Amino acid sequence: MAALLLASPAHAFTAYVSNEKGNSVTVIDTDKMEAIKTVKVGRRPRGIEISKDNSEVYICAGDDDTIQVLDTKTLKITGNLPSGPDPELMILSPDGKTVYVSNENDNLVTMIDTKTKRRIGDVPVGVEPEGMAVSPDGRILVNTSETTNMAHLIDTQTKQIIANVLVDARPRFAAFKPDASELWVSSEIGGTVAIIDPQSHKVTQKIRFEIPGLSKEAIQPIGIAFTNDGKRAFVALGPANRVAVIDTATKKIEKYLLVGQRVWHLAFTPDEKYLLTANGVSNDISIVEAASLKVLKSIPVGAFPWGIAVATK
Repeated sequence: MAALLLASPAHAFTAYVSNEKGNSVTVIDTDKMEAIKTVKVGRRPRGIEISKDNSEVYICAGDDDTIQVLDTKTLKITGNLPSGPDPELMILSPDGKTVYVSNENDNLVTMIDTKTKRRIGDVPVGVEPEGMAVSPDGRILVNTSETTNMAHLIDTQTKQIIANVLVDARPRFAAFKPDASELWVSSEIGGTVAIIDPQSHKVTQKIRFEIPGLSKEAIQPIGIAFTNDGKRAFVALGPANRVAVIDTATKKIEKYLLVGQRVWHLAFTPDEKYLLTANGVSNDISIVEAASLKVLKSIPVGAFPWGIAVATK
């Protein structure tokens, strides 16, 4: 059955998976649904993004204090972007001209011009910055600080913080709904996803998770992915080994999808046919068919997969 479901995707894409303990990136052909190459990169790769033209992959090599640039055609490292110490997670501006990166060790968000590959600004934030989001219009940048337990909203033009929003313990990720009406922030230790009004900067609601047979401590929200129409959100729940499927209108959990162990970050294929999940402890990724909410297949990758980015071939 899985083979039939995977046989003829409408488009072919390439996924790139950062393997935190493998010091590598696994390249996956989503047409064949298999790993086709493993590329050695810098030490402790985590955050991973793809340029708007799909020509480059940006990789946060945290223990090397740099962002490496991987050419998608040659699969060779061609250069670096100038981050601060221990870059962990990054996001591209909607126009692809700027990379925003959280530097875990110096409590700064760094702004980098993707064309000139030069650093164009730094914003001091809370302790242990990690999660990064940017509004669809590119005007508001969000950083979450794990130890300060805040979401910092930053004006991308003035490069100044305009609001600090307190959330639950150890916020790890942030994402705007596609229509920019809500900002969602996951808190790993708090076990919640906070819904923030981007205009009032207030937490309007919190989503909590309950899975029979699992303690609350085992349910640790991390990555968040919205469908393009904004009707559903998928939240990775870490050592709970599940992804929560949430109706964004009602904030009700529709289903829990059992995937690999310690599911961390998520990415859709650009056609939204599949959702890919990075499973850190089982050293694989899971392929979820988005329409049916069925987990179709797991693909072995490197040691401790952390992040995923998907490009059009």
